[in-house]
Parts: sequence; C-alpha cells; structure tokens
Amino acid sequence: MELFRLSQLKHGKTLSGKGASISGGRWNSPGVEVIYTAANRSLATAEVAVHLSIATLPDGYMMMTIQMPDNISISEIDAIELPTDWNQFPALKATQSIGDRFIKEGKTCLLKAPSAVTQGDFNFLVNPLHADFKKIKITGFDLFPFDRRMFKE
Repeated sequence: MELFRLSQLKHGKTLSGKGASISGGRWNSPGVEVIYTAANRSLATAEVAVHLSIATLPDGYMMMTIQMPDNISISEIDAIELPTDWNQFPALKATQSIGDRFIKEGKTCLLKAPSAVTQGDFNFLVNPLHADFKKIKITGFDLFPFDRRMFKE
C-alpha cells in the first residue's frame, strides 16, 4: 500500500512524529509522537491546505511517497463510535485520546482514521514506536508547488 505525506522541505526527508508532538493534532495530544499520512495525494494536499491562506502560502513543500509492506498491521477507527462533532476545529480531546491510546498500546503500526477535511477519505496514522515501523520505505520525494488558485486573494 502506498501512502502520502505533504510537508515542508525544511523538515527533511525522514519520517518522524516529532513535529506532530509539538502542538498535537486531531489524533494526538501534545507530547505524543505520531506521523500523519494520507491515502492519496489529493487528501494529503487538502489536509495541509486547510491551514493555509494565500498570504501564508510558503514555498518549499514536497510530497513524500511511502510504501507500506503488504502485511503491516492496521487498526481502524469506526466513525460511528466518534462524537458527532469529532471533525470540528480545534480538535477534541476525545479524538486526541484515541490516537494517544493507539500509540501507547502499540498493537498495530497503522491506524486508519476518517478525514475531517474530506468526508469519505482516510488518513493513516503511523506509530513510529511500533516494531514494524522499520519496514516502512520512503520511495519518492517530489517538489510540490501549491496551485495558487486553491486560495483566495
């Protein structure tokens, strides 16, 4: 399975949950390392774009392609079990605790989570502490200039 991650070049060409641990995110509390990836390039773009405006649109993004082994362990969040407002911004403690538990328990390397940005699409959280993490391979880096038409002036 291929997954995708859009990030700034300045953060390097490595997979690390350190950035997500600084301020936390939808599926992790501050201090909890997790790597956010997406099932496709469009979703990876949308997940980043919702936090930007034309005024804050930086240069220097890259799309990382990540190859997951066929036998990698995956668990999934059942959207029916989430609070009705799980996709609000800022993120709820309830969703952060789900991701925190995924990392702490360490049962699987990936957690399939619904996207709050694109209904029907999925993100995959990667546990950098899981034993299978070392089997994950980065297979591509492509410079990624945002199409400025996505943002209002």
